[in-house]
Amino acid sequence: MSLTAFDDARDARLGLGTSVVDGDVLERAARRFGEHGIVLPTFAQLAEPQRIPAAALASLTGVGRNDADARNLWRVHWYNDATSGGLRETPEYVVLPPTFTGVASPILVAFGDTFPMIGAHKVLAAYACLVPRLVTGAFDPTAHRAVWPSTGNYARGGVAISRIMGCRGVAVLPENMSRERFEWLERWVTDAGDIVATPGSESNVKEIYDACAELAATEHNVIFNQFSEFSNHAGHYAVTGPALAHVFAAHAAAEPGLRLAAFVAASGSSGTLGAGDYLAERHGTRIVAVEALECPTMLYNGFGEHNIQGIGDKHIPFVHNVMNSDAAVAISDAATDGLYMAFGHEAGRRILSESGVPSDVVGSLHHFGLSSICNVLAAIKYARVAGLGADDVIVTVATDGAALYESERRRLVGSRFGGSFDDAAAAAQIEAHLVGADASHVQLLDEVGRSRIFNLGYFTWVEQQGVSLEDFEARREAAFWDRLHAMVPAWDDMIEEFNARSGASART
Repeated sequence: MSLTAFDDARDARLGLGTSVVDGDVLERAARRFGEHGIVLPTFAQLAEPQRIPAAALASLTGVGRNDADARNLWRVHWYNDATSGGLRETPEYVVLPPTFTGVASPILVAFGDTFPMIGAHKVLAAYACLVPRLVTGAFDPTAHRAVWPSTGNYARGGVAISRIMGCRGVAVLPENMSRERFEWLERWVTDAGDIVATPGSESNVKEIYDACAELAATEHNVIFNQFSEFSNHAGHYAVTGPALAHVFAAHAAAEPGLRLAAFVAASGSSGTLGAGDYLAERHGTRIVAVEALECPTMLYNGFGEHNIQGIGDKHIPFVHNVMNSDAAVAISDAATDGLYMAFGHEAGRRILSESGVPSDVVGSLHHFGLSSICNVLAAIKYARVAGLGADDVIVTVATDGAALYESERRRLVGSRFGGSFDDAAAAAQIEAHLVGADASHVQLLDEVGRSRIFNLGYFTWVEQQGVSLEDFEARREAAFWDRLHAMVPAWDDMIEEFNARSGASART
């Protein structure tokens, strides 16, 4: 068998590919979108929203960014202006200085809560996973249900994307996630049965897989497993990567000597880490993968339970390009819980201001949810271990904002802080977890370290999920990921063909 044929066969097995698999399904999908006037943005347009047609941008006038309106597909990118509803020249971000972090390296944090409908960048991952299947005729919006397994934000993103595309979405997530996630879902689904709450919490990913296996037994259910959907990685490579490069360029414009030293992201589904591949190719950026110390799978082959909602554990996601990762860092949920409480407390913000933290930084803390704080702490730790200096810039993302965890604030007061959280508690948390962020639980990865983490994925994907050893091993080689990245322009061509077929683009 030739290499090309081998790759094409593997693409099909992994749900990838750039050819039509069912022309009848494709025709029905295009007809549905034409009837509803739904136009699909290309990945190139989401990476550079200035390329979006002027008529499409104008159509957003009067459309709220949280409305269940298909025109909000044009906002599934990093350049949203939350105030005007229009476009920003640069993605919204904050520069965390040494007075905040205690390290010399500037840490740039892009805000994911500017994304539409769910206030988190996971809506981009959902779009990236659905669209390739849609334009190849592998998903029929007139007959299929899209099943979205996650620990919260991706499931919400999937339900949002499904609804505005005129099809039915099912959220699968652990029952103990923040109440705000479930309240949002209850507003967006049309059938309460489309919310599947699985046993446990953030740490119970296997239970999510088990529920999806049951749902997959029904033919009209299509599982979009973010942990194994490679278009999740590809979407972030194509859209988040360029956005973060733009953030760095904007910051470095006044200081030409800066270098983009590292990209830090928690390994939820590992999709966001795909942006690191983009930055590594163009800037030589190191890629830092982050997990919870209470479940240190990458670092210590460990297990456990934690509350850093939004990051997974106890397995290595199939879409994680492990052999391109340069470091693994673990952060304790005691730190993320404590700083979340302190950042939302008047005394905590006052302490930061009095210690010299600029007002714009203090004023940006509402953008930081639990996993966002995790990313920042990991960036601080990596800067210490890697010996980075003032010319070494680190970029990371704030996946979602503080508003998504207000119910957690009330719970944490009782469960972690003895019934009250006062000025002294805020000061103690900042001292312990921000000022006290040290160099512990960081591993710089060599080939042996990367292989060790890569091999851990065998037990989930080959033994549990039935992936062939051949397909599992293919991901070890850079050529696999290069081939994946090269599919994005082909998908864009198919998106444009789909829009032309539906006729909706002519009315944009």
